Amino acid sequence: MIELDGKLLSADIFKKEFVCNLGACKGACCVEGNAGAPLYEEEAKLLDQLYPHFESYLSEAGRAAVEAQGKSVQGLGELETPLIDGKECAYTFFEEDGTASCGIEKAYIDGKIDWKKPISCHLYPIRVAKYNDFEALNYDRWNICSAACSLGEELKVPVYQFLKEPLIRKYGADFYGQIENMARDLAPQ
Repeated sequence: MIELDGKLLSADIFKKEFVCNLGACKGACCVEGNAGAPLYEEEAKLLDQLYPHFESYLSEAGRAAVEAQGKSVQGLGELETPLIDGKECAYTFFEEDGTASCGIEKAYIDGKIDWKKPISCHLYPIRVAKYNDFEALNYDRWNICSAACSLGEELKVPVYQFLKEPLIRKYGADFYGQIENMARDLAPQ
């Protein structure tokens, strides 16, 4: 782990390579797993406020899940997005080719809302663990992302570079600049 600005960063964020490959995985991260996407309290409030603006992007089953469970649910120690029958996120819809996509993000792309999606989704494969005095940014290894790892290796894109936009969104441009400096310092000479 590497300390930076009061946060602990996994060295894998600099060493591992990753580029989402939706053509290969078909958005499996929106469908697989044993819980919804982690949410901050502020994000749960945004879901409440913005839901009428992106509700039409969701499947019937997604709307029914939100109606039955709420726009966020209490998971094990954190708020999460609701799931449809314990599987895909309620905010997921499927493209014609079967690729899972985010209804929230689609509404953002279409200019209906100004919030892209939960930061935990945007930051993946980084998972943020909150502790009393610091946050830890960990690289999450998940077999459904093996195609993303292969594509990242082929293109030689480290995790931190792939996640530039969400890292800036979450922590700011100065923090990301420090990450880039640290990456240069860690690079083999």
